[in-house]
Amino acid sequence: MVWTGPTALVFAGLALLLIVMAVWARLSPPVARRGFLRIETDRGDRLYIGLISAAVVLAGWIAVTDLSMWLALGCAVLVAVVIGKWG
Repeated sequence: MVWTGPTALVFAGLALLLIVMAVWARLSPPVARRGFLRIETDRGDRLYIGLISAAVVLAGWIAVTDLSMWLALGCAVLVAVVIGKWG
């Protein structure tokens, strides 16, 4: 795998996200709740499910259409935010 600038930014962003979530969990312990996913999840679970769902949206976008990846990124971020907020 070639480490390009965008690739490094993605991995740095994920590392920063994990650090922020760890600090947040230390300051305010997560509380499990039920959302539209119909399972008890805390914010860490919803983050994981949201990231995996965003990856599936991006991979599916590449497989199905030749439209702009910026639109795919917008859809993926929207999916992750909805799962994080109401999942």
